[in-house]
Amino acid sequence: MAEEKRRPSHFRRLLELVLFAMLGSLLFCSKVIMEALPNIHLLGMLTMTLTLVFRVKALIPIYLYVLLNGLYAGFNVWWVPYLYIWTILWGVTMLLPRHMPRKVAAVVYPLVCGLHGLAFGILYAPAQALFFRLDFAGTLAWIAAGFPFDLLHAVGNLAAGCLILPLSALLLRLLKRFPS
Repeated sequence: MAEEKRRPSHFRRLLELVLFAMLGSLLFCSKVIMEALPNIHLLGMLTMTLTLVFRVKALIPIYLYVLLNGLYAGFNVWWVPYLYIWTILWGVTMLLPRHMPRKVAAVVYPLVCGLHGLAFGILYAPAQALFFRLDFAGTLAWIAAGFPFDLLHAVGNLAAGCLILPLSALLLRLLKRFPS
């Protein structure tokens, strides 16, 4: 009897291990496939979807993506902000009410995703200032120079953010098929 009770938890751990590896790879592949478009990607949408479904455990595929990105493109100064930028979106998503009305969530999730894209340059700026010894004026100039790309990022994230609610609902339904 005790053996039967342990099986589902071992199965669940194995399922999560495989699933998180796949999801981290999905994050990475989605970015690589969409690199031709400037700052347009599915990362914000996927980060929020995984956070809504897996909560704290969503950090596993998120940081697997960050690691894969560094392995692929090289661990350099551009990579360091990735250690905290995606965690900020994860944290904001964690702070959202868990049982938000569906109509409210359909608006809030894309807006949060879009705002993260708009704020990307600002979030990235502290690392740039540190590594390149930018003063406050230089940091503001760096942010201003990247603002058109942040606008594109926001629009892309807003559009992709419309998929957060249906994808998180689908993923939750699929996960209910497996024993806990």
